[in-house]
Amino acid sequence: GHAIFASLEDVLARFHRMRGDRTLWLPGTDHAGIATQMLVERQLVSEGTSRKEVGREEFLKRVWEWKAEKGGAIVDQLRRLGSSADWSREQFTLDDHLSAAVVEAFCRLHEMGVISRGKRMVNWSPVLQTAVSDLEVEFSDFAGTLYNFKYVVAGDDGQPTEEFIPVATTRPETILGDSAVCVHPEDDRYKHLVGRKVLVPMQGRTIPVIADDYVDREFGTGALKITPAHDFNDFEIAQRHDLAFHTVIGLDGAIAPTAEFLGSPQYVGLSREKCRKKLWADMEEEGLVIKAEDHQQRIPLSQRSGEVIEPMLSDQWFCSTEVMAQRALDVVESGEVSIQPDRFVKTWQGWLKEKQPWCISRQLWWGHRIPVWYPSNRPGNDKYFVARSEEEAYEKARAELGEDVELKQDDDVLDTWFSSGLWPFATVGWPDESSEDYQKYYPATMMETGYDILFFWVARMVMMGLTLTDKAPFKEIYLHGLVRDEKGQKMSKTKGNVVDPLESIAEYGTDALRYALLTNSVAGMDTPVSKGMLENAKAFANKIWNVGRFIITEHAKTAESMPAVWSSGMTFSEEEIKQMPWVERSLLSKCNAMCDSVTSALLANRFAAPTKELKEFLQDDVASWYVEVAKTRFQEQFGGNPGSPEAATSQKVLLYLLEVSLKMLHPFMPFVTEAVWQRLPLGDSPPKSLMISSWPVAAGQSSSDLEAEGWFTKFCSMVTAIRNARAEQGVKPKERLPLTLWCKDAKFQGAMEAEGPALAWLSRADPQQLKVCAMSEQPSEMPEGTVRVLVGDDLEVDILVPKVEVDIEKELQRLQKQLDQVTGYLQTTEKKISPQFLERAAPAVKEKTLAQQDELRQQKESLTSQIAELKGDAEPSRREFASAVAAFLLGGGAVQPAKAEDIVYSLEGPGIQIPGLSAESILPAGAKQEARFRKWVKAWKDLPPQLEKPEDAQKTWDNCQGFLRRIYGVNEDMNYIAKGFKDASKKTKAEETIETFKKKIKAADKPAKAKDLPAFMVFHAEILGLLKQFESLTQDAVEDLTTDEAEQELEVNFT
Repeated sequence: GHAIFASLEDVLARFHRMRGDRTLWLPGTDHAGIATQMLVERQLVSEGTSRKEVGREEFLKRVWEWKAEKGGAIVDQLRRLGSSADWSREQFTLDDHLSAAVVEAFCRLHEMGVISRGKRMVNWSPVLQTAVSDLEVEFSDFAGTLYNFKYVVAGDDGQPTEEFIPVATTRPETILGDSAVCVHPEDDRYKHLVGRKVLVPMQGRTIPVIADDYVDREFGTGALKITPAHDFNDFEIAQRHDLAFHTVIGLDGAIAPTAEFLGSPQYVGLSREKCRKKLWADMEEEGLVIKAEDHQQRIPLSQRSGEVIEPMLSDQWFCSTEVMAQRALDVVESGEVSIQPDRFVKTWQGWLKEKQPWCISRQLWWGHRIPVWYPSNRPGNDKYFVARSEEEAYEKARAELGEDVELKQDDDVLDTWFSSGLWPFATVGWPDESSEDYQKYYPATMMETGYDILFFWVARMVMMGLTLTDKAPFKEIYLHGLVRDEKGQKMSKTKGNVVDPLESIAEYGTDALRYALLTNSVAGMDTPVSKGMLENAKAFANKIWNVGRFIITEHAKTAESMPAVWSSGMTFSEEEIKQMPWVERSLLSKCNAMCDSVTSALLANRFAAPTKELKEFLQDDVASWYVEVAKTRFQEQFGGNPGSPEAATSQKVLLYLLEVSLKMLHPFMPFVTEAVWQRLPLGDSPPKSLMISSWPVAAGQSSSDLEAEGWFTKFCSMVTAIRNARAEQGVKPKERLPLTLWCKDAKFQGAMEAEGPALAWLSRADPQQLKVCAMSEQPSEMPEGTVRVLVGDDLEVDILVPKVEVDIEKELQRLQKQLDQVTGYLQTTEKKISPQFLERAAPAVKEKTLAQQDELRQQKESLTSQIAELKGDAEPSRREFASAVAAFLLGGGAVQPAKAEDIVYSLEGPGIQIPGLSAESILPAGAKQEARFRKWVKAWKDLPPQLEKPEDAQKTWDNCQGFLRRIYGVNEDMNYIAKGFKDASKKTKAEETIETFKKKIKAADKPAKAKDLPAFMVFHAEILGLLKQFESLTQDAVEDLTTDEAEQELEVNFT
């Protein structure tokens, strides 16, 4: 928990500081009243004593000792996590100036009439011996018992009659404190009994039968027992009907002496559980039991100590929230304060609209003692004096009660959240609103915290700030999710399941811990922690160090012989960029886009997406690709010339890309980025630290060079495809092979020719036998021994591969290992794509994740097919079948087996192509795409019944937007299929259908969001028509094949 909030807040602080914003991140801790007192009390118990035995003064001394010993652990963790807060301002809620602010706040609120003392229902913790907040009570489901019994109607003489009212309860022990039996005023079963008396079991006293609309006639027996001192709802009913309040369960959770006065002394002193058992047995003997049945019930438990909470009538201090809560609602509704994610606005409104009094007193010793004094030598006098000091209290008391009055301060302390609610303004000088810090830093900009304390703390701060300063304490509320343990439970000190961040830091490093948490941190969603995540993050931190070391070392080799080309903060002019080779232009363009994207994300408080984008850029684009290209510029063994202008440009670009990456990664991973940056050739008068350097901006005036970026992407895809083909053919890594590129685009052809050395190095080609040719020059037949790699419609690569004997078993093992990995990644990805993810994730993230899912599925299918093919039990693919058809029809009916060297590789997976004849001339390309397309057509047809069924509708609507986005992606499959259409008019018609389909899917998003079924069904019908129209075009394209009588005979021969 400390690690996630510290990491998120540090990202914000470092980012805004580097952007030049005046940034104060003020650190501090609260005194954690209940949790701290409970831990120290446990210590005392282990020593054979208790707080009451040692006394208040000695107990507080022990707590301060514990705080001195243990309290620094949190601060140490925060420092080790890299928190760049202003540690000179560190504060503690029990510091003198903050304690004075608490007293001032209490007195002002009392003077306003907001704070008062009274008897109300509270959640009582028998173990902690204090009232606890509603928010510190957790409800859990348990298998319990529902006890049905008779409330016998009393006659006019008070004696039992034959008539009774059946009543059910889950807590028979509270019968001892009943004040009435309540029925609905219009319930014909009991209407005649309203106003009569009934007899309390085992006590014999009479209580009235009353009528109230609160009762649900259809639930249970339709009659409720009313125990006003031990049930919140019963308390409200009792107030309306002026009923008596009997507290029969004491502060220790045992039956109180009150039960004796009410006529049942035999139960006094028994625990709640023992009383329940004994009372029920006694009632059974008296013939008052109807039945006991199993019942699933929600039981309130203390979040701190775990025992069953006892609702209890108690004399406490309360803060009225009627006006405060309304103001807090208004500032969010008006937009003065924003909540992210915005779904928590409803939660905010739901809680604050209840406007329940806030019990602010706690029966503890550790905390801010309530500034109220009572006369101790005036028996029966109920006066009290609220004062800012004991002297002021005596002054008030003597003026009213005489000079000899003696005062005793209230033993209770204030709820920890009362003092924490003052934090935004008390820490910067309040109540002195003229102080420099108050004027400069209040109100604050951002409140970042976990969603679990939205009401514990955030709502209290907003209410207190508006009431005491007339200003909202901050403009933005960002709520992170909880870090969960392996069982999915919230980490908590009292549960003992906290993972110490320092242990993770020792094993993986601070940067890895921060990155692992941040890369999965989405507003309002819980963050899981796993060993795999930490290991991946550690590997990335190592990658940053290694790529930095390489770039800096290479620069140092030529630094003396080459004039200074770079210093920290340097950028490029538009003219300089135009003169660069296209690879450098593409990297600078991608870097510019990343600058804009990461900056926009952080300004919008989005943290996960930038971490992934930065990692992909530095680890993939720079380290895996551009560094390798750059070697061919300045390393002689790769044909480079270290003294050339190209080498100087490349060095400068590498240093620039590295520094920009380090700066943008710095808020997320401060230590490794600072360490690498300090080793850069920083030039004259650089900033003393990376964290106070300037945030990067795009280089040059042009925002992008999309053409160069496209070439770079195609270049990388081509090299990857070549490497895969080499691996699949069993070519040794060091073996250099002849390579021929066939390019449809003349400009791309020129770009590849310019990067011949880089292409040869990266694809392990023989540079002397590397050719880049126009596709129009491609011969009709492939040379023998050639493997053709289909990179795209406009790019193919021929590799001349020497014949090799393939070890089938070894190849099967390799493919199975790959399949296992891909299957694991696919399962992880599919688990991630939940309805919540589809609803909350950024569109770009969703699109990328869904695309990744499709890609992994294709990889799995391809690997499965390859394994089956090697085992000899593969089914012929449609593409292979089409090729065989071509061979059969053109070769006089004899199917010729394809040679191993004639296998054609494509990015969609391997298939067989007859040299000189394209299977696409007979059948549209993409059997897999057609299968997926038909699957989605069926899914779309099946959607309406799910929306119309009440039991399915809600879930279907919730998933509908994600479904729309996925079916929108079908246009890619449709485009692929359409490329294979031979008839030009059908191809044009298909393209028009696809464009209309995309527009209609986008338009359907609005009624899907609104869950407007009639409007959505109009779009559904239109989209279904377009899908069927495209399907018919697909069927037309293969009609001549499917109607050919020769197909059946061919299929038998081919099989």
